[in-house]
Amino acid sequence: MAAPATDSIRQPQSVTSASGVSPEQSRVIWLLLVAAFVAILNETTMGVAIPALIEDLGITAVAAQWLTTAFMLTMAVIIPISGFLLRRFSTRQMFIAAMSLFSAGTLVAFLSVGFPMLLAARVIQASGTAIMMPLLMTTLMTVVPPHLRGRMMGRVSIVISLAPAIGPTVSGFIVDTIGWHWNFGLVLPIALVSLAIGAKWIRNISETEHNRIDVLSVILSAIGFGGVVFGLSQLGGHGEADAASEPSSPLLLIVALVGGAVALVLFGWRQLRLQRTDDALLDLRVFRVRNFSLAVAQLGVMSLAFFGTITLLPLYLQQGLGLNAAESGLVLLPGALAMGLAGPVIGRIYDRRGTKVLLVPGAVLVSAMLWAYALLATTTTPIWLIVVMQTLLSLGLALSFTPLITASLGSLQPRQYSYGSAIVNTLQQVAGAAGISILITTMASVMGASTETAAAAEAAGARGAFLVAAIISLPLLVGAFLVKKPADAPAELPLAH
Repeated sequence: MAAPATDSIRQPQSVTSASGVSPEQSRVIWLLLVAAFVAILNETTMGVAIPALIEDLGITAVAAQWLTTAFMLTMAVIIPISGFLLRRFSTRQMFIAAMSLFSAGTLVAFLSVGFPMLLAARVIQASGTAIMMPLLMTTLMTVVPPHLRGRMMGRVSIVISLAPAIGPTVSGFIVDTIGWHWNFGLVLPIALVSLAIGAKWIRNISETEHNRIDVLSVILSAIGFGGVVFGLSQLGGHGEADAASEPSSPLLLIVALVGGAVALVLFGWRQLRLQRTDDALLDLRVFRVRNFSLAVAQLGVMSLAFFGTITLLPLYLQQGLGLNAAESGLVLLPGALAMGLAGPVIGRIYDRRGTKVLLVPGAVLVSAMLWAYALLATTTTPIWLIVVMQTLLSLGLALSFTPLITASLGSLQPRQYSYGSAIVNTLQQVAGAAGISILITTMASVMGASTETAAAAEAAGARGAFLVAAIISLPLLVGAFLVKKPADAPAELPLAH
C-alpha cells in the first residue's frame, strides 16, 4: 500500500513484508524504546546535580563538569563506530553489551564514594548509551515496513525529545528530596529488568558480516569526533556553569578543535579509500543519496536549536526572571510533554501525507519562536508567555524530528541502515554541542559587555543568543521544501562504489 504523498522518491525495497510487524518484532522494538529512553534520560541528569556533587564530593566546579564532558566524549567516540559494530555483531549481542555496560555503570555510580569512581561510572554508562540509539533505529528500519515507519519513528521521537527535556526536572526533584545517588539508584532496577527481558526475547534480525575493523579509522574517529565535541562543549561550558566559572584554557580549546577537525578530514579520506573494498568503518557513500544528505542537514540545524534552547532557557528563567530550578523545570515541562506525546500522531501523518505538510509548519514555528524569544526575553516577560512560546517551539521541533529521521534513513538501502543511524546519532551529538557552545558563548559575551543589573544583563544575553539561533534557523524555511518522503516499495538500487 503506497502512501498518498506527492513528494516521493525511489527507495530500496524493505526487507520485511508489507503486512506489518510481528508480535515478536513489536516486543523487541518496545524493549529497545524503553532501554533507550532510560539511557538518554540518565544522560541529562548530571547538570542539575552538579551543585550537590560539588558540596558532597568536595570537588571544584570544573572537575564536576567533567562528569558531563566525559559522558559526551565517550558518546562521540563510540557512536561513529556503531555502524560497523551493528553489522559485525548480532542484534542480541549488541543489546546485551549495551545494557550490560549501562547497568554496570549505573551500579557503580549508585555506589560511588568519590569523584574518580563516579567519573569512571559515567564513562561506562556512556559506552552503553552510545550503542543503544543506533541499535534502536537500525532495528526499526529493518523490521518495520515502509508504510508504517512514520508512526514507529514517532515513538523514537519520544525518546529523543522527551527524555532530555524532562531529565533535569526529574533530577532536580530527586536531588532535593533523596539525594543525587538515587538518580542512578532508581534507574538501576529498570535497566536490569530490561537487560534480563532482552536477553530472553531479542534475536538477531539481520545477517552479520565478518569484516575486519580498521584500527587507524577507529583512532582517527576518536580523535576527530572526540576533539570537536570536547572543544565545543568546553567553549560553551555545557550551559551549566555561570559566567563566574573558571574558563577553559584557550590553547586547549584551539588544540581540541583544530586537532579534531584535521583528524576528521583524515578519517573521511580513510573511509573513502576503504569503501572501495567495503571495509569502511563508517560508509560515507550514504551521502551520495541526495535526500539523506538534505534531511541530515536539516536535522542538524534542528538539533542545534533544540539542545541549545533547552540549555539556555533554564539559565534565563533562573537568572533573568528569578525562578528557582524546580519552577524553571515546570515552565519547560508543557513543551516537553507536547513534543513527546505528539510524536506518534506526527508519525501517522507522515505515513499518509509525506514530509512537506509537517516540515514546512515545523520550520516556520521553530524560526518564529526563536525570533520571538530574541525580541521578548526581558526581565518582565510574563511566565505564561514563555510557556506558550516554548510549547509552540517544541511542537515545531516535533513536527520536524520524526519526518527528518524517517525520511533520511528510509532513503537508504537496507545494508546502509546501520551506517545511516550512526551518522544521524553522531550528528545530534555534534550539533548539540555546537548549539550549546554558540548560544552560551553569545550569552556570556553580551552579558560581559552589559552595564545593566545582573538580571537585565542575563536577559540581554539571552536575547542576543536567541537572535543568533533565529538567524541560523532561516535555512530551515528552504530545506523544509526539499526533503522528500521515500516511496513505499520501489526496486532496490545498487550500491555504487
